[in-house]
Amino acid sequence: MKSLFLPALRAGLLAATLAAAPAALWAQPQHGIAMYGEPALPADFKSLPQVNAQAPKGGRIAIGESGGFDSMNPYILKGRAPWGVQTLVYETLMGRNYDEPFTLYGLLAETVETDPDRTWVEFTLRPEAKFSDGSPVTVEDVIWSYETVGTEGSPRYTGSWSQVKSIEKTGPRSLKITFAEKNRELALLMGLRPVLKKAQWEGRDFTQSSLDIPIGSGPYTVGEFEPGRYIEFKRNEDYWGKDVPFMQGQANFDIVRYDYFGDGGVVFEAFKAGVIDTYREFNEAKWESSYDFPRVTSGEIVKSEIPHQRPSGIEGFVMNTRKDKFKDWRVRDALIHAFNFEFINETLNGGKKPRITSYYSNSVLSMDHGPAEGAVRALLTPYEDSLLPGAIEGYDLPVSDGSEANRRNIRKALKLFEQAGWTIQDGVMKNADGTPFTFTILLQQGASEGRSIATIYIEALKRLGIAAKLEVIDSAQFKERTTDYDFDMTYYWRGLSLSPGSEQMLYWGSDGVDTPGTRNWMGMSSPAAEAMIDRMLNATDRQAFLAATKALDRILTTGRYVIPIWFRDISTIAHIKELKFPDKIPMYGDWLGFQPDVWWYEKG
Repeated sequence: MKSLFLPALRAGLLAATLAAAPAALWAQPQHGIAMYGEPALPADFKSLPQVNAQAPKGGRIAIGESGGFDSMNPYILKGRAPWGVQTLVYETLMGRNYDEPFTLYGLLAETVETDPDRTWVEFTLRPEAKFSDGSPVTVEDVIWSYETVGTEGSPRYTGSWSQVKSIEKTGPRSLKITFAEKNRELALLMGLRPVLKKAQWEGRDFTQSSLDIPIGSGPYTVGEFEPGRYIEFKRNEDYWGKDVPFMQGQANFDIVRYDYFGDGGVVFEAFKAGVIDTYREFNEAKWESSYDFPRVTSGEIVKSEIPHQRPSGIEGFVMNTRKDKFKDWRVRDALIHAFNFEFINETLNGGKKPRITSYYSNSVLSMDHGPAEGAVRALLTPYEDSLLPGAIEGYDLPVSDGSEANRRNIRKALKLFEQAGWTIQDGVMKNADGTPFTFTILLQQGASEGRSIATIYIEALKRLGIAAKLEVIDSAQFKERTTDYDFDMTYYWRGLSLSPGSEQMLYWGSDGVDTPGTRNWMGMSSPAAEAMIDRMLNATDRQAFLAATKALDRILTTGRYVIPIWFRDISTIAHIKELKFPDKIPMYGDWLGFQPDVWWYEKG
């Protein structure tokens, strides 16, 4: 008996030891981290699979933008910074591979380490990492950046930082972040925060907008610029990360220039005239009919189409439910019925663009439009009393017969308004007190497509006795107004990925009802939605994640907060023939459409 008892005892003691001290025994530094499972690329990978690692360096690219800029700090609410500051000048500890759902590989960080429950994450910096002024990137820089951006930055960063318990230096090149809440995505999110040079900010107020030239560790530095007109980013010949595997085939242009114009129409004219080198077209009809100008017919400009597999996201007109007029879901439903998608799509796009049918349509994350079943139904059932019609039973957007009159849906809209206490009195939609139902659609200058859609919609609303107005303001005013949720209805776009996570709380969380600067422009407050987000964040397998996301999609779509328009499953980009991009299309093919990342300049 003794010979049998001792081995069993030893096995039991070993199991107890493993359970008691897991982090010390099996947490190991890794080259990357995935949301589910293991990274697809091995530790000795040479480059990302979707880049051209032999892409030549040199040349320039000029990109057009509508609006302007008045700041060099992209991490605060005040001011508007050029996009290139955060993508070209600053870097993060880890970089994302867009050929996988959500996987990160080392950039500034040499390794990442975490426990199976992801209650903490530890990063070790690369010894060669340096800022553009030649000074080393230190653990102190990282800790200061994380704490400062996390407490004084925009809600995009403060939200996830509020879930951090502590950050501490654990070695000359390493730091550890411990989490206060259960959220498996946090270990990845902490690898995607910007690292700034602490010394540059000493004695300065981080929350104040400034045009001081930033010192980052990225492959580019800020060159010449004139606020609101143009900015150039110069490739740093002494860039520390030129040999890092993640950066192979990236940062190929010597000069990346952004020119700013009053609106999207002017940007297109600048492209036709040769002022800028590339133009991303979002209008299907225009792509088919407006690219016959001389630079195209001569071959100087080529048209590229890049497919993708990402969700449609949500785009259209969002209703601000902080306003009393939009609090009743039946009013919102009525306004959705009044939106004649089929007629508008035919008028503007020749009927070619597919409609966004839910927030995650065009992907495996999309809701099934029939009754909820299985795990999805089980997740929704506890919240059944608070869910709007269709969330469990099934829901589809209204479809018109394509005629301008849209009579069937207008009749339905009238009934919905009547149920909500609004009727047409003397040709005007009014409530029992005689107050007319009116609202204003707020648009930013340059939103030419949004303006065309809104103009047709406003005309259709007259059939309901509603006199809606259109207000167009400049980009600075638009940012201020939307940051403070000072609008009735406005044009709204939220790109969504195949790996939704903590950002969903920033998009749809109830804190956004009163907290300025979140992306919850509709002002929704839904315990059911927040519960689904929590389920997503803590799912330990793909099936549980899919069920939670599909359930969230049902809640958002049937909330009737946004009047959705269309989406495109390809990116259409016209550009000078010297601009090239890789042959391999990644899972997020649309990523190739966001220049200049992996593009390059090549003569001949």
